[in-house]
Amino acid sequence: MREPEDRVPVPSRRGILRTAVASTAAMAVSLTGALPEAHAARPRIGSLGDQSAVRTLTLGDVRLTYVVDAAMELDRAGFLPAVPAAYWREHPEALAPSGRVAASAGGVLVERGGRRLLIDTGLGANVLAPSLGVSRGGALLRTLRALGVPPGSIDTVAFTHLHTDHTGLGFLTGHGRRPRKAFPCADYLVARAEWEPFWNREVEVGAPSWEGFMVPMSRVLRRFDDGDEIWPGVTALITPGHSAGHTTYVVSAPGGRRILVFGDAFHTPAQVTHPEWPSGPDVDVDGVLRARAALLTRLRAPRTYGFAFHFGDQAFGRVAAGDRWRPVPARALLPHPIRLT
Repeated sequence: MREPEDRVPVPSRRGILRTAVASTAAMAVSLTGALPEAHAARPRIGSLGDQSAVRTLTLGDVRLTYVVDAAMELDRAGFLPAVPAAYWREHPEALAPSGRVAASAGGVLVERGGRRLLIDTGLGANVLAPSLGVSRGGALLRTLRALGVPPGSIDTVAFTHLHTDHTGLGFLTGHGRRPRKAFPCADYLVARAEWEPFWNREVEVGAPSWEGFMVPMSRVLRRFDDGDEIWPGVTALITPGHSAGHTTYVVSAPGGRRILVFGDAFHTPAQVTHPEWPSGPDVDVDGVLRARAALLTRLRAPRTYGFAFHFGDQAFGRVAAGDRWRPVPARALLPHPIRLT
């Protein structure tokens, strides 16, 4: 398979389609537009220590696009306490200039056969706890507009889990009215094993707003179980540990290819090589280790790709020999849409 190339088409004599981005706060670039000149020079594989660009990968008849909503930097000691300090000294490329771990948040837009599935809805107006890092979100709907994707064109929204950096723009609230779906025509899906502990208020860390998310979600949600096909060619794989019903979505593609959208089973490529290093917010470390073992078995298989929400600007990749995360070329449609400052 030939991967998409991250380059700007050569101008023809018939003219050039010129695209301007006035600021990252007001993007208006369509999928057919060119990247800004400075961004066009970016490598086809981004930097692990940078915020993610809005990148897309096509496998046969299915296209996946990282719709970036938020910029985050994770505190090494607070978020990743199990990673030895020596690792960061030996891998400075894994860190942002601040010394923290660059990590974006957003949703994965899956397009096939004229239909659109969105996996997760970013951070929105939420913020990370100061002990975990710094963050700024709220660009998801703006990014979708820049891609020419109306919210009403998305038919399904599925959540990997219910933490605030994955549910932030599921619902909109304004002018004293009760929250409404941000994607008005979409079915909202979550694993039964994930919903029940949150709905029973057994979960506090990372839980979304009760009135802003949980109550409106209770009115519209559709629950599923492990192994269910939740959308054409997309199957749920329950991978508990980070949260009770944390879900990986297995997206099938022609020719036996597949891509695993594995949510927060891994927060950094270091954990692919060292799955024994859990993350601070994991609720069940033994469960995380089992989930990672199962995922790595699948990710080592031929023609299998992974998508990682928080791997800097290397969200799309494969697991190579030695269980190393090897990013694959993914076309950059837009630069990262939001900055921390």
